[in-house]
Amino acid sequence: MKTIKGPAVFLAQFVGKEAPFNTLDGMCKWAADLGYKGIQIPAWETHLIDIDKAAESQTYCDELKGKINSYGLEITELSTHLQGQLVAVNPAYNVMFDGFAPEAVKNNPKARTAWAIDVVKKSGTASRRLGLKTHATFSGALLWHTVYPWPQRPNGLVKMGFEELAKRWLPILNHFDENGVDVCYEIHPGEDLHDGISFERFLEATGGHKRANILYDPSHYVLQQLDYLTFIDYYYERIKAFHVKDAEFNPTGKQGVYGGYSDWIDRAGRFRSLGDGQVDFAGIFSKLTQYGCDVWAVMEWECCIKSPEQGAREGAPFIKKQIIEATEKTFDDFAGGDVDKEQLKKILGL
Repeated sequence: MKTIKGPAVFLAQFVGKEAPFNTLDGMCKWAADLGYKGIQIPAWETHLIDIDKAAESQTYCDELKGKINSYGLEITELSTHLQGQLVAVNPAYNVMFDGFAPEAVKNNPKARTAWAIDVVKKSGTASRRLGLKTHATFSGALLWHTVYPWPQRPNGLVKMGFEELAKRWLPILNHFDENGVDVCYEIHPGEDLHDGISFERFLEATGGHKRANILYDPSHYVLQQLDYLTFIDYYYERIKAFHVKDAEFNPTGKQGVYGGYSDWIDRAGRFRSLGDGQVDFAGIFSKLTQYGCDVWAVMEWECCIKSPEQGAREGAPFIKKQIIEATEKTFDDFAGGDVDKEQLKKILGL
């Protein structure tokens, strides 16, 4: 067993134009003052990290890490969720996802994909320079528009889709392997890797690549009514990152999983601040600890009711309370002793 590290916080949802959220120093002090021990850094926020410099310069990485450490914090992972999304975009989503791309590659899907792959690779190099072993990202999606198919999917479509997805990611996975870093895909609706079955399809298409791993976030499993505790039993060996995020699912006679295009506050499935939803975090932390998952417990705040300020204040103590100090002894060790074969024979009547 292994004690989960934390509490930590994903900075993406808190970045802003006002202090302390507009500088790395400000966000580090803010996080440390709230009791967090780690930060997950979004690679697209250039005032937090310059990925080009981080990929090229060990000095830059040492200085960045030193600055963060000076606040009593560690970097848990770098995140390329937005760039990972752009590795694979179905044309139906070109206009909306162009918002995540720099001006130079907008309206040019091939150039956008090449740019995204390059940035994710650079993040792998930067992760090594920063002494990180895991990286958080999205897979992107070529097939998502067919998830509930009408008309029916043509034979071979799913196989081709995952083969193409693997083709795009294999060079990235190999690059991360060269740098000793695991790629942790957040299993998430909207991505082609959105549940266990789709992750297995991708894993098969990549030849079971050892760097293809999972960022476990139970909130996305609640919203699609997946058994998030048994998921850990199946995939604990691949769970290398962990977002602590709450959610609730309250279906009505008018809506269920798909939500009727409602705003978040009116949906049956909603993200909530930690402790306000339905996620069984005691069960999750128990299983992850039992299986020895070497992960940081990183709060990702998203809530349609509570303010981010309150969510952040409550997040660190909530996670700290959930972390289990893994035992190094069995509670009934006192009843054991050295092996005495003659005694064992007597007990067995031999």
